[in-house]
Amino acid sequence: MASFPPRVNEKEIVRSRTIGELLAPAAPFDKKCGSENWTVAFAPDGSYFAWSQGYRIVKLVPWSQCLKNFLLHGSKNVANSSCLKLTRQDSNGGQKNKPREHIIDCGDIVWSLAFGSSVPEKQSRCVNIEWHRFRFGQDQLLLATGLNNGRIKIWDAYTGKLLLNLVDHIEVVRDLTFAPDGSLILVSASRDKTLRVWDLKDDGNMMKVLRGHQNWVYSCAFSPDSSMLCSVGASKAVFLWNMDKYTMIRKLEGHHHDVVACDFSPDGALLATASYDTRVYIWDPHNGDILMEFGHLFPPPTPIFAGGANDRWVRSVSFSHDGLYVASLADDKMVRFWRIDEDCPVQIAPVNNGLCCAFSADGSVLAAGTQDGSVYFWATPRQVPSLQHLCRMAIRRMMPTQEVQKLPVPSKVVEFLSYCD
Repeated sequence: MASFPPRVNEKEIVRSRTIGELLAPAAPFDKKCGSENWTVAFAPDGSYFAWSQGYRIVKLVPWSQCLKNFLLHGSKNVANSSCLKLTRQDSNGGQKNKPREHIIDCGDIVWSLAFGSSVPEKQSRCVNIEWHRFRFGQDQLLLATGLNNGRIKIWDAYTGKLLLNLVDHIEVVRDLTFAPDGSLILVSASRDKTLRVWDLKDDGNMMKVLRGHQNWVYSCAFSPDSSMLCSVGASKAVFLWNMDKYTMIRKLEGHHHDVVACDFSPDGALLATASYDTRVYIWDPHNGDILMEFGHLFPPPTPIFAGGANDRWVRSVSFSHDGLYVASLADDKMVRFWRIDEDCPVQIAPVNNGLCCAFSADGSVLAAGTQDGSVYFWATPRQVPSLQHLCRMAIRRMMPTQEVQKLPVPSKVVEFLSYCD
């Protein structure tokens, strides 16, 4: 297992290039609770970027137009200024689903966002589908918002119209994730210690409650094939769930403090988790092994003091869409970009009071949200992946890790195609 002892001065590491920033409007109460940007999200097709601006407000902007504005007006933009006002098309004719800017008042503090899109051939698990109020088509793009009062509101991203109001959690909805397979299965993670599974093709029917966490659930993520769910929370908990049977597969042990974020690699072979113990772990989710450790404090805190370095708590982690990089955001005012085959960051960038981060759909940009409701963007590293990495990714498009390990080929070939510690 590799770890990162920062033997090199991070000032000598390459600084990531700033793309732009969306600054929240100043307000006399912007230092009070409620201004935080807890969540940022890119639509899977790259059409929209959404973020929680604080004080109940979510903003959606067409991502391509946002990038153009950065090029035209420089890197700095105020989120509600005239330089970011985007053309608003009529909602009829061929313009119906053209991305437009929307400002959504969710009615309560927003803690989580997730985009979901429908694939018509993925049928609802409900039998009486003919009685449904909604017929979500292939061109539908939904935005789910998780709120402070435990509610989940579902919006049409193209119109900004409220479609569904899901009520069952009794505490903050801390995270949301849609199944990547287009089924419109939504999972919510809450401070009420549960995960809930919703079928939006069944008019938002709650299908299942997943119980096992003894404390708050902070984050959840689907595997790329939608068969597995990871959930993380307080008390060092990392759970893996079978989403066909809604049963727990295993519990991963290794972190020494609350685990606050998780993300699968795009081939499903790796799982990244971020913790207040100042570490990011890269796991093999199929056998529970820790393959790599990215440390944000040297020397690393011993388990008994793992919660004492709160200026180095890791807040967020995200896998790039080529599976080559992991981005982490910590309380030491740094964003770091790590290669999965190296034990020190390849690029860094400064950010104050960062809370969350996510890669754009094409993986070229990383967005990070901060405590004052703003968003900052950086260009992600561009390096040529190794032949081994390309082979690993390619074969997992056809078969999962378990089948790769059973291939009737020489052991050296299996080793070459495996992610090993």
